[in-house]
Amino acid sequence: MKVLLLFLTVLLMNTLHGQVSDQADGVDINDYFETVKYRCIGPFRGGRSVAASGVKGDPFTYFMGTTGGGLWKTSDAGHRWSNISDDFFKTGSVGAVSVAESNPNIVYCGMGEHAVRGVMTSHGDGVYKSNDGGKTWNKLGLDSTQHIARIVVHPTNSDIVYVAAQGALYDRTKDRGIYKSIDGGASWSKILYIDDRTGCTELSMDMNNPQVLYAAMWEHQRLPWQVISGGPGSGLYKSM
Repeated sequence: MKVLLLFLTVLLMNTLHGQVSDQADGVDINDYFETVKYRCIGPFRGGRSVAASGVKGDPFTYFMGTTGGGLWKTSDAGHRWSNISDDFFKTGSVGAVSVAESNPNIVYCGMGEHAVRGVMTSHGDGVYKSNDGGKTWNKLGLDSTQHIARIVVHPTNSDIVYVAAQGALYDRTKDRGIYKSIDGGASWSKILYIDDRTGCTELSMDMNNPQVLYAAMWEHQRLPWQVISGGPGSGLYKSM
């Protein structure tokens, strides 16, 4: 009798598995997201946000950078948020935050929101780094970049980090482009520069081949009466 029950159970499981597989094969992955409902999880006094980063393998820990309220962290999937930049950062506008995949205690934060708006856009003062998951921070320089759009950390070596600097909005400056550090931010080298009005607005790395990077360069300038967007300096670049 037990053998018969076991046989029937296995047969039923295989049948159900086949039905589920058939259904899954015919479903567009986008259909799964149509029923997703978003809800606000705070922090409610943080301000606008243009930067966020999670921790690989940890679905509960996230960092969120705001345009006026500094950097925030949650360890319980957004139920509670704590400001972790007060008393460490000199400015409150965060443009980018990135957690090292090889060591989640190492967090890089780039200052200055990168969304060029018709009203005030807050600038920053360079890059900060934490070696203890955001408990304490050290300044790494790049003060004059003012607006940092993205920070990318090498997947296996947290000392190798790239900074996409959009640069000052109102002035023509050379403090823009892509910067690289191979010593954890102790020193920086500019590895891509177009001109004094073109900065890097997006940077992406192939995590399976970290030698490959894609950069979006944007020529722009903010004048009191208008935003100049685009020009001959704009374009996509690839490093191999």
